[in-house]
This record gives sequence, C-alpha cells and structure tokens, in this order.
Amino acid sequence: MAKIVLVSGSIRRDSHNTAVLETVRRLVGERPDAASHEISWLSVGLLPFYDAEIEQQDSSVAVREAKALVEQADAVFISTPSYNGEMSGALKNALDWLSRPGGSCPLTGKTVAVTSASPGARGALDAQPTLTAVLGRCGAELVAHEPVAVGRAGALRAEAGGTACFTDPDVLAALDSLVRAVFATLDARNEAGSDALVGA
Repeated sequence: MAKIVLVSGSIRRDSHNTAVLETVRRLVGERPDAASHEISWLSVGLLPFYDAEIEQQDSSVAVREAKALVEQADAVFISTPSYNGEMSGALKNALDWLSRPGGSCPLTGKTVAVTSASPGARGALDAQPTLTAVLGRCGAELVAHEPVAVGRAGALRAEAGGTACFTDPDVLAALDSLVRAVFATLDARNEAGSDALVGA
C-alpha cells in the first residue's frame, strides 16, 4: 500500500491547484491497484505563521499533525500557484514548519512530485524552481519528470461529482504521466530495499 499526501499551495476555496490535486486523486483511484492506496490532504492554511516560540513549546496541534502525516507518507504531491513568480506564502510557511527543527525534516528522503496551475498561459511554471529548491534543501527526493504546469486553468476546469477537477485530455495525460512516474519511483525504491535485504 502506498500512502500519498496531497498539498495545495492555495488556500482559496475555489483553487485551481486544489482542482489539479483532485484530478491526481481521481487518477490514482483509476489505477488497477487503487484499493491498496491511501490518500490524505494536508491543508497549509491550518498552520500558524512560523514562530520559534511555538516550535520550542511544541504547542501547535496542526503542525504536529502535518509533520506526522508527511512522515508516514510514501509520496507527496504538491501543486502551487505563482505569487509574484514564487510559491505561495502559505506553502512556504508549511515547508518552513516541516523543515524544523534542523535534522528532523519529514520530507528528507521522501518521494515528492511538483506541479502548478494558474489562469495564465504558463500555468505558474515560474513558481516551480523556487519550490523545488526549497524541497531540495529539505532533502526531498524529487520525481524525475518534465515540468507539469496547467495553464489557462480557469477555462479548462470542469465539475465532476460536485468537485472541481480537470477533464481536458492534455491535462489528464500530463498528470497521469506524473502519477505513473511517482509510482515507478516508489516501485524502484521498494525493489532496491528488497535487494538490500537479500544482500544482507
């Protein structure tokens, strides 16, 4: 079983990036092995602004729950909007919390896939480099895949089952390719682990 955590960088109720991740959730649900996977959402809007005093007192339940969720995950999907060419402040704040204290980041060694979406033609592609740079500092293992950015997201969104998602063939193909890359990465890591145990 693979445990997957979805993280939208937008806290807006009608978020395009949340719709991207809802589409990812549906694509995972269409896999032949779907019943063996567990999908959870991490809501970045529930986390307080990073504050060292809160950290030292370990007084935020939301932060503890977020760290535990990521720690227990096999893979994390993150989709971000572009705010002035960068990831959203809410997402950066979440990553700051996850990276603290130093040496105990639950993202370290974690399989992470990145995507983005916006109403613009480039699909918030300009926000991905800084996001991947921060994830790299956290020690995350980024999935090898060409960038996936959903442009003109407002025009391409659809409603299915009362939830916003994407049904455009090109968007579905790109996201499905990213999903397959994630599972291929997980399979490769599992095989490497099994080989190591045999060798021991």
